[in-house]
Amino acid sequence: MILFVFEGTDESYVFKTLEHLFFKKNERRICCFNQNIYELFRLMQASDFTEDIVSVIRDRREFDGKNPLADVTDVADISEVYLFFDYDFQNANISLDEANRQVEEMLSFFNDENENGKLYINYPMLESLRCTGELPDKNYVNYDVKREVCDNFKHWLTIEYPFYKSMDFAVLPVNRKSGELRLSKVSSDQKNRIKNNWHFLKQQNVSKANYICTGRNEMPAKKEDVSQQSIFENQLTKYVQKDDCLVAILNAFPLFLYEYFK
Repeated sequence: MILFVFEGTDESYVFKTLEHLFFKKNERRICCFNQNIYELFRLMQASDFTEDIVSVIRDRREFDGKNPLADVTDVADISEVYLFFDYDFQNANISLDEANRQVEEMLSFFNDENENGKLYINYPMLESLRCTGELPDKNYVNYDVKREVCDNFKHWLTIEYPFYKSMDFAVLPVNRKSGELRLSKVSSDQKNRIKNNWHFLKQQNVSKANYICTGRNEMPAKKEDVSQQSIFENQLTKYVQKDDCLVAILNAFPLFLYEYFK
């Protein structure tokens, strides 16, 4: 069984599109944490990072409705764990230095999907997926956002990136009550267009990750060049810790696609 832990339900909808378009049938379990990465850090810290992520979430979280991990009695049944959370460096509850320390510790701990789990970070949040002009966007490498703007990021992106009005260019329609894809509402042309958009999104996000880490806006020579740890470290030194305190816009899902398929 493969477990995907998402910060919220919108992330799960994005993944269900990827699952339908790119993955073979397998047993995958989706869990929406419904809290940010700093709350997850608090829970992990409470166990001194000695407890596995499955047990931490299963035993210490209150879920809306059924606990998706209630029937997982043996964590060995889960072969891989992937976590997707937002950087959210505008969080007002802790200092930026403390937020960065926590994210760094989480990336160090969650660095292998077959062991503790693998963490992917959206910069600054999931909606960075919409921060693009018409695909393919050759200017994507230059896009960043100041920390002071991120409190109202969703409104800001509708002004700065108006080409795609919603996530519909990349996400198949979902029944929000059941959480299931509404595939009967999708034509084959629409599905092919969305799949093609994901190829563009993967190309420009992975190339930009390589630019952040190595200064080269091209697909990396090897996957290790754009590890989550390396991206975060270079985000700090080249963007976040500069005087204008900004972050390079980058979405985790295209990077996950790139790394997942060997």
